[in-house]
Amino acid sequence: MRLVLLGPPGAGKGTQAARLAVELDVPAISTGDIFRANVSEGTELGRTAKSYMDEGEYVPDEVTNAMVRERLQADDAADGFLLDGYPRTTAQVRELDAMLSGTGVEGVEAVVLLTVDTEEVVKRLAQRSEEQHRSDDGEAVQRHRLEVYEAQTAPLVDVYDRRGLLRRVDGMGAVPEVTARVLAALGRG
Repeated sequence: MRLVLLGPPGAGKGTQAARLAVELDVPAISTGDIFRANVSEGTELGRTAKSYMDEGEYVPDEVTNAMVRERLQADDAADGFLLDGYPRTTAQVRELDAMLSGTGVEGVEAVVLLTVDTEEVVKRLAQRSEEQHRSDDGEAVQRHRLEVYEAQTAPLVDVYDRRGLLRRVDGMGAVPEVTARVLAALGRG
């Protein structure tokens, strides 16, 4: 399965990606995890990514696209993958389409949109910031990230809905319940 998870920051995409990767037997590919690993290692990419992440901005497409392209070429992604945090813009959707068509793959099979309450998301992000000591989760940055999401990522919902790939799933509730809803929406429940 070639799956994309969409939803605002704090919607639970990372948590669901980890669970779904096991259920669907595909690698979960998280741009956020890759960025944070590079930040902690102090790489050039990490320093570049951190400057954007600390402001609640998206890392530029050219950096993100190159990283995703390289990751999708790994052997473990040959039979499917789950993308968490990519694509985030309509330009990245076009780039992902080009990446996949270049490998002879038809494209993404499904896109799951985790829907959540905005105030609940702000609470989740604040809690995550405290627990994980993440510099990209301060309250002002959180609210800005939600605004950036609405402006840049929300249009992807329309793109994938028009393609008939979008599955809206309630992201509120206990983690296992949300996982069960996602699997049911994918016809795997």
